[in-house]
Amino acid sequence: MPMSTLVNYSGDDDFYPGGSFYTNPMDSGLLVSIGSCMDVYCPPRKRSRITAPYIFRENNLELEKQPSIDVLPDECLFEILRRLPGGQERSSCARVSKRWLMLLSSIRRTEICPRKSSQSLNESSKLDKELTIPVPDDIEMISAEDRELGSDGYLTRCLEGKKATDISLAAIAVGTSSRGGLGKLSIRESSSSRGVTNLGLSKIAHGCPSLRVLSLWNVSAVGDEGLFEIANGCHMLEKLDLCQCPLISDKGLIAIAKNCPNLTALTIESCANIGNESLQTIGRLCPKLQSISIKDCPLVGDQGVAGLLSSVTSILSKVKLQSLNITDFSLAVVGHYGKAITSLILSGLQNVSEKGFWVMGNAMGLQTLISLTITSCRGITDVSLEAMGKGCPNLKQMCLRKCCFVSDNGLIAFAKAAGSLEGLQLEECNRVTQLGVIGSLSNCGSKLKSLSLVKCMGIKDIAVGTPMLSPCHSLRSLSIRNCPGFGSASLAMVGKLCPQLHHVDLSGLDGMTDAGLLPLLESCEAGLAKVNLSGCLNLTDEVVLAMARLHGETLELLNLDGCRKITDASLVAIADNCLLLNDLDLSKCAITDSGIAALSCGAKLNLQILSVSGCSKVSNKSMPSLCKLGKTLLGLNLQHCNKISSSSVELLMESLWRCDILF
Repeated sequence: MPMSTLVNYSGDDDFYPGGSFYTNPMDSGLLVSIGSCMDVYCPPRKRSRITAPYIFRENNLELEKQPSIDVLPDECLFEILRRLPGGQERSSCARVSKRWLMLLSSIRRTEICPRKSSQSLNESSKLDKELTIPVPDDIEMISAEDRELGSDGYLTRCLEGKKATDISLAAIAVGTSSRGGLGKLSIRESSSSRGVTNLGLSKIAHGCPSLRVLSLWNVSAVGDEGLFEIANGCHMLEKLDLCQCPLISDKGLIAIAKNCPNLTALTIESCANIGNESLQTIGRLCPKLQSISIKDCPLVGDQGVAGLLSSVTSILSKVKLQSLNITDFSLAVVGHYGKAITSLILSGLQNVSEKGFWVMGNAMGLQTLISLTITSCRGITDVSLEAMGKGCPNLKQMCLRKCCFVSDNGLIAFAKAAGSLEGLQLEECNRVTQLGVIGSLSNCGSKLKSLSLVKCMGIKDIAVGTPMLSPCHSLRSLSIRNCPGFGSASLAMVGKLCPQLHHVDLSGLDGMTDAGLLPLLESCEAGLAKVNLSGCLNLTDEVVLAMARLHGETLELLNLDGCRKITDASLVAIADNCLLLNDLDLSKCAITDSGIAALSCGAKLNLQILSVSGCSKVSNKSMPSLCKLGKTLLGLNLQHCNKISSSSVELLMESLWRCDILF
């Protein structure tokens, strides 16, 4: 047909000039516009399951199809996603978009369609073999067993700061389901504006029924609704830690109590809306609860503590009560009903008087108590301390901090009453003097192994006689730190009373001299293994020489940090006598390159940790000696050694590749 005839053709065929040619207006939808003067007729065809627009651009006849699955509503997409065959497929789909991720994370474990039967799997596998392109051998395939939903709860996840968001929790919920299951989740310092909310916890509840441990620290946007979701979805929960969660109240905690019967540990700190009602419910509905810690919760009072402890099925073994508005009544309940308690911590209980502690001891219910720590409680006096010593016959560890009303008489009476005591620690108990310490050691019985004194300012160094005092042969560890009044006379008396010491820590005793320490070294019959003399500014080489001579065969650790009168002579003695020494700290001592050289000549010395930090007289000349010592070293501290160059340290690092060097 000639071109002119084709152009002038006006018959009833497929091409029409602009304008409608349908008698039925509904058929106009079959037209697709091409520019402003031409239309294309698309004949009717079977309607697709999912339709999406086709667009012809004016300047380009290229056909463009928009993503069609986004047209689906959430309900339809939900049904598709819950039919995915395995965890790998769900994880892959979660990467498509946030919408898909949030939908996948909202699918509960029970809503996932079960796998096909073995017969249908065999049939489908035959069909797959016919239709599937062969996979190269170097591509790792996922077996059906690997796709199984893991629910054992092996995995741990921790989100902090900006990383703690609802999106992150949704990803965790989807990603961990096929990899062993999420067992422990910790969320800390979540942002109040874009951080974790109740929605995020709901995703965890839906996808992680294996969750056993949940910690929420400073998560201000999570409230009771989030705990409702956890309670309904995570029935295996065993440990719950809530800190600074202002929107969580009794309602959320009650939901946990009703739905999580396996709860064994509960920690609540600075939660202003949690009070007595939830604690009473916990005590009634959580028979497996073994550990409870409550701190700085103003609504918690005597009724809540009583509800926790007075339950017939209570097996609470660890109890911590700190900065609460409780009275003597609560401690009386602890004394009467705490028959299973082995560890008890009481701190900052300003409303508890001497009577409360006295009743707790005389109730005789704490027969299994092993460890007791009391801090900043005005009710601890000489009378109440003695009562607790008598009422806790199996008490082994006792720690008193900032108990300003405990004096020498109370300490000695307690030492006599607590026949099973193995460890005694006193911190900032300023009414205790030298006589109290000596009297406790003499009257503690035959089981005391450890004595620790920290910042006890009431101790004064007075030379007094010690007639009729029984020695404490059981004491193995003596720690006297930052007690400025504890001097040479006091230490000499302690040394005579404790001949079997293995560990001695006298750090911070700047008034200590050779005259006080030498008697202790000479009286230790068993041989010292660990000695910390850091901050003892007045000690000289004479002490180290005596220590190396008397205890060289047993000494394993020696800390001389800040002993500025220690010189190279001490290193010569250490190299010759201390065969078992593996940790030596010489920071800020007056040693030189000669001392390091002498130390490296120790034929049987096997140092693993060495610190010469701040030794201004140690220079590059010590590099060969340090290299020789490095055959056994695992850690070397060269910080603040100004005469050692960076290039020398770099060469040393290359040589001592096994050693961790600080510079």
